[in-house]
Amino acid sequence: MEWIIVLVILAAILVYLVVTALNQKRFLKTLSEEEFRAGYRKAQLIDVREPDEFKKGHILGARNIPLTQMKQRKMEIRPDKPVYLYCESGMRSARAAQFLRKNKYTDLSHLRGGFKKWTGKVKSS
Repeated sequence: MEWIIVLVILAAILVYLVVTALNQKRFLKTLSEEEFRAGYRKAQLIDVREPDEFKKGHILGARNIPLTQMKQRKMEIRPDKPVYLYCESGMRSARAAQFLRKNKYTDLSHLRGGFKKWTGKVKSS
């Protein structure tokens, strides 16, 4: 009997993850490094990592608006311009995109694999 409950819970989690991923694909473009590099200079480039991570190294031209501060600082991001997001691996940037989408931002993209996969120019403080 207990294993049935565990299976039902696991199935519910799996369904939730699949639905979330499919919904996310409708509003968030996941870009390869080449695609990201081709468009980020025409967009608002936002690093959603924490300030200490940003200081260790970030994509040249990026602004640091950590996911933990996104709610308070969203007015720093223009809703009428493309927004390119990245974090260390892609998880936080996807969450930031979900938040921005709920706040009427429409042109949202993020870097596949995040900063750890970036091979382009980097600036450190």
